[in-house]
Amino acid sequence: MRVLIAAGGTGGHLYPGVALAREFARLEPGSEAIFVGTDRGLETKVVPREGFELITITARGVMGRGMWGAVQGLAAVPVGLLQCLAICRQRRPDLAIGIGGYTSPPLVLAAFLLGIKRAILEPNVHPGVANRVLSPFANLIFVSFAATVPFFAPGKTRIVGTPIRREFLEAPPEPPPDRIVGGPTLVVLGGSQGARSINRAMVAALPRLLAAHPTVRVIHQTGERDYEEVAMAYRNARLEAEVSPFLFDVPRAFRQADLIVSRSGATTVAEITACGKPAILIPFPHAIHGHQERNARILEEAGAATVILDAELTGEALAAAITALLANPGRLGEMGRCSKGLGRADSAERVVMACRALVGKAGALAGGAPSR
Repeated sequence: MRVLIAAGGTGGHLYPGVALAREFARLEPGSEAIFVGTDRGLETKVVPREGFELITITARGVMGRGMWGAVQGLAAVPVGLLQCLAICRQRRPDLAIGIGGYTSPPLVLAAFLLGIKRAILEPNVHPGVANRVLSPFANLIFVSFAATVPFFAPGKTRIVGTPIRREFLEAPPEPPPDRIVGGPTLVVLGGSQGARSINRAMVAALPRLLAAHPTVRVIHQTGERDYEEVAMAYRNARLEAEVSPFLFDVPRAFRQADLIVSRSGATTVAEITACGKPAILIPFPHAIHGHQERNARILEEAGAATVILDAELTGEALAAAITALLANPGRLGEMGRCSKGLGRADSAERVVMACRALVGKAGALAGGAPSR
């Protein structure tokens, strides 16, 4: 079985595609997953590292880029469509999957024109424009939340959660018997590109955090722009920290974490809950339709997270939230249990089995959508 996956730009679009590619390989040995992306996004670093082929096309974002940016994005669609038609004719896939974002429309539309089966994945509560536009052309639509179903045709929509990589589901390794247990581990993420407001607030929070928890250990993904400044701040504070522009092994960091400070993109939220971790969530304020705040509030209402809005984020506010939680192991444990209750460990498997049924593969689980 050969699958083309349109995913890229940010980790939120890319990593669910990686999880699906791995699951296709696990459930159907000999299958081939090929990624379709651009030469500018995170996919150029991640996809080869994950061992998959990446084919690049011409594609640009439309939403949130101003009038000229929108014009450029729309003008790129027919170019990308022609490229995807050529890719599909050459590679002859059994299935095309769009994960949202600007790389999905050219591939899904090309597959529709050539009669190739098509699926789209929408991880956010409020679907993006690309997936809403593409939904009439899809055979199957996978969503993470029940609240998303009304945006799509119910007969072909499945609630499955967000596919995550299996490493997030592994138990943390047991420390050696002779190892002295240190302080708590705090993981700080601002999304795949970093977040300046979180980076600055964390730097400002260091004096109070160290005063309250001198043995705390921090794993901090900064993004390229702020890396040197943040790394220097940790060195000056003499705080044990693993600081990097981009954290490739997020599963390892999450398994070690006692508390996570993060943006609240749908994929990150799915990874946090799969690991059953408590979190302080700081939604990206410019996310279209406010979907990051919607994601964060779901965890907050379940007792799994504390939410700080970006407009209210200061070093003092962040330090207060972190120190209060780290000082209360009982509350952290309860938040972790609430978080775990929201996690979906089988999302990737459910998507893959439904897709196998769609293309008529023997052995697919019953209940998948019929071929159309």
